[in-house]
Amino acid sequence: MIGRKKEIVVLANAYASKKPELIAVFGRRRVGKTYLIGSFFQGKIDFELTGLKDATKEQQLRNFSYGLKDAKKLAELPAPPIDWLDAFYQLKTYLESLGEPEKRKVVFIDEVPWLASGKSDFLTGFSYFWNSYAAKMNILVVICGSATAWMIQKVINDKGGLHNRVTRRIHLQSFTLAETEAYFLERNIVFDRYQLLLLYMTMGGVPHYLDQIEGGKSAIQNIDAICFQADGLLRTEFDNLYSSLFANPERYEAIVAALSSTWKGLNRSEIIAKSEIKDGGGLTAMLQELEQSGFISSYVPFGKKKKDTLYRLSDFYSLFYLKFIRDIPAKETISWQALSQTQAWISWSGYAFENICFHHIDNIKVALGIAGVSTNQYSFLAKKTEEIEGAQIDLLIDRQDNVISLCEVKFYNDEWVLQKADADNLRRKKSIFRHVTGTKKQIFIVLITTFGLLNNQHSIGLIDNELDMNALF
Repeated sequence: MIGRKKEIVVLANAYASKKPELIAVFGRRRVGKTYLIGSFFQGKIDFELTGLKDATKEQQLRNFSYGLKDAKKLAELPAPPIDWLDAFYQLKTYLESLGEPEKRKVVFIDEVPWLASGKSDFLTGFSYFWNSYAAKMNILVVICGSATAWMIQKVINDKGGLHNRVTRRIHLQSFTLAETEAYFLERNIVFDRYQLLLLYMTMGGVPHYLDQIEGGKSAIQNIDAICFQADGLLRTEFDNLYSSLFANPERYEAIVAALSSTWKGLNRSEIIAKSEIKDGGGLTAMLQELEQSGFISSYVPFGKKKKDTLYRLSDFYSLFYLKFIRDIPAKETISWQALSQTQAWISWSGYAFENICFHHIDNIKVALGIAGVSTNQYSFLAKKTEEIEGAQIDLLIDRQDNVISLCEVKFYNDEWVLQKADADNLRRKKSIFRHVTGTKKQIFIVLITTFGLLNNQHSIGLIDNELDMNALF
């Protein structure tokens, strides 16, 4: 299995422990949660149930009976339970019938948010099962869900029957660049790192998306087939993605679409204006859910207060879809080869590469030799006034060693050559940043590029640290 080392340690420790375990596993759709649990517990699961999307309570309960039939190896389907309390009593009875109390028993319930949707009494039944039986036995229960916000609110932070019952949690993330590279090598697909960046900028490190990639084709050829052909997986994945996670998904999509319109991010009032969603607690909850699910990120700009919080679209696929795929007529195909030569692509690729840097900030810190230094990461934007010119800084690292690293991020298909205008611009940004913030810290300029910097008279004495894309791996 590629990556997932920390998660495997959690599962191994839980399985080996001498006490009951309730593990909550969550993470965005297609990230590999079911594969992780199925692979680790292969041959050890005593009962398994997967929720059905948009199914009625009766259909979910009948599905439970199918699961019990398979577990018991029955020839005929048992009568479906009348409710979830009855269902979990049947599960309790079945597990007791297995005997061997010293033997660890494993229950895996997947897509819990679908099972508990609407007016289902699933959580009531499950709470009964855990509190009255499983919590006292040699049992390990894994509950899993793609709706991350729901899992956090309804299970991990539950104030009712499941309050403080989860013993371990796994928030499964997308692959990093290094894991993506290892994943392809495991499949005997070899890409250079520039090609890997192009793929990652398009679909992130989501394993199911990466599984669509074919060897012997360039990144652009693969993106053409997966994103722009009528039958490509990512041509229509967007609506499926949000509808599988959120009730009233069009409201969440409106927020994400609003955020895709600008690279710097939007504050709350700007989101309201662009998305046409009314202000109030509902918006607060939706922003929180989108952030918990990994689609957006929030940050307070350097030197600002919480009320100045900006929200950015950070999901790679959503950003790419809204920029290039959404407006293509359903039955038409276009050439990504042609689109990738446009100014729109140049602007998008710069932001997407910056997004990758934010996602791999720990790698950047290692490359800068500050892995052990406490830091905070920000963007910085100073609006033009009568007194100063405007300035935007892609990424800054505020360090506890009394240094601030101003990072200039450049995505380019060759070595970067710093021109006089570029050097003047960097000096100007550094000067404006010091003037606006009043910081007394040492300021270093860090250049992060794809293929590195070709040093000349403009870069020497100006660039303090220089990293290429290999640092991100």
